[in-house]
Amino acid sequence: MVKSENFIYFFTICGFFIGLIFSVLNFSEPEEILFYTLEITLVFYLIIHVAVMNFFDFDRLSTFIFNKKDHESIGDYFIQELENREKVMDSLLASIDNMNQHYDKIMKGSMESNESYSKKAA
Repeated sequence: MVKSENFIYFFTICGFFIGLIFSVLNFSEPEEILFYTLEITLVFYLIIHVAVMNFFDFDRLSTFIFNKKDHESIGDYFIQELENREKVMDSLLASIDNMNQHYDKIMKGSMESNESYSKKAA
C-alpha cells in the first residue's frame, strides 16, 4: 500500500524539476529562475494535496493506523483494574484506621490506669 506522503513528495519534486526546466528555458534574469521554480513547485504541491484529499479514503486507512475499538477495550480494562486497586487500598486504609483507633484506646486505657495508680500512691 502506497502512503499519501510518498505521492506528495514525488509530485513536489516533479514540480520542482519542471519549474527549473521551464525557468532555465525562459531565462532572462537570475531572479526569474528562482521565482518561477518556486512558483511552479508550489502549484504542484497544492494540486497534489487536493488530489490526495479527494482520492484517498482516510477513514479506511485510519482503522489500520488507529483501531478505536481495541484502544477503548484496553482503556476499559485499565479503568476496571484501577477501580479494583482503589477498593483494595480503601479497605486497607479502613483497617489501618481501625487498628489506630484500637491502639489509641489501649494507650488511653493504660494511661488512665497508670494515673489512678499514681493517685492512689500519693
